[in-house]
Amino acid sequence: MHDVLVPLLAGYQPLDVAGPHEVFAVATALLVRDGGSGYAVRIAATEPGPVVSDSGLGLVATEALPQRGPIGTLLVPGGIGVRHAGRNAPEFVDWLRRAAPRAERVVSVCTGAFPLAAAGLLDGLAATTHWRWAGSLAREHPTVDVHADAIYLRQGRVWTSGGVTAGIDVALALVEADHGPELAQQVARELLVFVRRPGGQSQFAAPTWAPPARRPSVRAAQDLIHADPGADLRVPELAQRVGMSVRHFTREFTRELGRSPAEYVEQIRVDAARRLLEAEPVLVTVAATRCGFGSAETMRRAFLRRLGVPPDHYRRHFLTDA
Repeated sequence: MHDVLVPLLAGYQPLDVAGPHEVFAVATALLVRDGGSGYAVRIAATEPGPVVSDSGLGLVATEALPQRGPIGTLLVPGGIGVRHAGRNAPEFVDWLRRAAPRAERVVSVCTGAFPLAAAGLLDGLAATTHWRWAGSLAREHPTVDVHADAIYLRQGRVWTSGGVTAGIDVALALVEADHGPELAQQVARELLVFVRRPGGQSQFAAPTWAPPARRPSVRAAQDLIHADPGADLRVPELAQRVGMSVRHFTREFTRELGRSPAEYVEQIRVDAARRLLEAEPVLVTVAATRCGFGSAETMRRAFLRRLGVPPDHYRRHFLTDA
């Protein structure tokens, strides 16, 4: 049996534990049925007993955090309490730093990446976390190459995954790495999930919010873009409307907001199209026209760049108007 150790810290996210646990449980049942062996999942904490999650749900740790001996997979869940472990639970971070070399692989789910980073285990590696906290991870740990859109990433023996249900995705990937794609597909079918879900975290993220520019002319251009994403928002038109030359406008806009006017307009139009596709059962061609893309193909390319999925896929999964 492959050993999986899940260390709990008060304030963890319960689905970060339960999701992977169910993947390993189903995989084990299928493997044992066919005469093989699967996964033995252990839940540990500072001391045995119930540990309360960030939502108030408790799970029981059956053992104390092991101080010696080999570990198969060290799987660190996230959660509100876990995200601040570097500041509030340095002893937990120290334990991770000592335990990681004893593990065959180290895995984080959601904000479980934060204590791994605090322990120095992600230095120089590409990593991901929940999209909402990716910016914080990058700021707090500049030696980590943070990829906000990834569902999960593998860097040698270190795996990191995105928010909450992405723990299921990374657990399926671990099963596939251990036993091949056929078993992973069987487990996914049992759990009614994608073995590899299309797109990345961006399709689930909140619409982009950009701080208002300090320069009044750039702020005026922002207001024009947000007020009517379907309008003529070509750079020469925007520059003329705020009384600047094209070259000067482009330079100042990019300096203030960190992206070119064209990139900013595309993102705002994608956000507008997302809201429209979520709220109304409109054709993609209609959404493209109303949101300023001009054609369905232009909108499709923008969705693929920004969200990793085409508009029709997004509409099928997120339309709320029955």
